Amino acid sequence: MRRVIGPFSAAFACCISVGAIAAPMGFKGSWMAMGDFSPNWREGFVNYALTAKEAVGPSVVYMRSDDKTKTRELAEVAYTRLIKRWNLPHAQGNVWFIGGVGTLSGNDFSGTRTMVTPGVQVDYETTRFYISAFGRLYRAEGINHDYAAARLGFSFFEAHYDEVQPWAVLEVRRMRGLSDTTEVTPMLRLIHNRYFVEAGVNNFKQIRFNFMYTF
Repeated sequence: MRRVIGPFSAAFACCISVGAIAAPMGFKGSWMAMGDFSPNWREGFVNYALTAKEAVGPSVVYMRSDDKTKTRELAEVAYTRLIKRWNLPHAQGNVWFIGGVGTLSGNDFSGTRTMVTPGVQVDYETTRFYISAFGRLYRAEGINHDYAAARLGFSFFEAHYDEVQPWAVLEVRRMRGLSDTTEVTPMLRLIHNRYFVEAGVNNFKQIRFNFMYTF
């Protein structure tokens, strides 16, 4: 087992790990690109960190119902803000606001509708353990696709700043109006100081692939 030596190094590694696993934005002046891909859900966004606590950028989402009869496409401008952070000796906790406004199209209605998407993410992480809960409203005229997800993860070993660290992650999520069942996905995640990639297969036997890169 490899360990980070010294309290400063441990705290620094923890912040890096938190940024890679939990944060929906990077450090001030950075760009972040992130994607989440599966047959029923595809999301991509890019944001720019205006300050150490807030970021803004475009986001696109494709949603499909479990029975494949309904589809939705959302293009929005999303805003992210760090509401609260707790820096502990060997851990970190955060509360984030994530929301946007955009246009929604679908195969069961004509034209487009304005959709608003306010949400909150709460997370806690050490260098070996991670837990988060996320809820977001997807609301337009006559449409309610509220979304909730929870994640639990652990690392196989502690790693130095310039090393790749593997994590096992379990995600549970559900969206109102498009799914009657809860999606459960175990994933393997590989984290470096500026990126992560993860892949898994959900309980519908569908492949999930996600990535994040900060530059």
